Amino acid sequence: MSRSMIGNYNHNIDAKGRVIIPAKLRDALGRQFVMTIGFEECIYLYSIEEWDNFTEKLRALGNKKELARNIKRLFQANACDSEIDSQGRTLIPQSFRDELGLDKEVVIVGNGEKAEIWSKDKWNEIFSQPELSKENIKKMLEESDFDFGF
Repeated sequence: MSRSMIGNYNHNIDAKGRVIIPAKLRDALGRQFVMTIGFEECIYLYSIEEWDNFTEKLRALGNKKELARNIKRLFQANACDSEIDSQGRTLIPQSFRDELGLDKEVVIVGNGEKAEIWSKDKWNEIFSQPELSKENIKKMLEESDFDFGF
């Protein structure tokens, strides 16, 4: 099992559409990885191992229901093989940048088995919502009996 991806990093997309992937995330992703468009208006980055795990879960959905087939198409049709160059950068496809409004400033976050690339504006918009305040999240977790282990 690969290392969990963590952290929050601000970077810029250069004129050629490349962005630096932080070293700690590069270590977890590997030189070659898979990039796909996620649900929340961001890009998901999976190591090859984690992408294989993810596609196994997609296969488990079967093909009998149209929704299952469309979910599989959503992720796999929008996926591309990617790699990190000698400068620690990866190219974000123009189609991804256009669809997600990625132009200059991005936030790259580790989210467990994957990393995510967000427009800085979209990230700030989502995480400035009152329901996502630390106090509200703490209350929600306490109500769900979530055990932090301390």
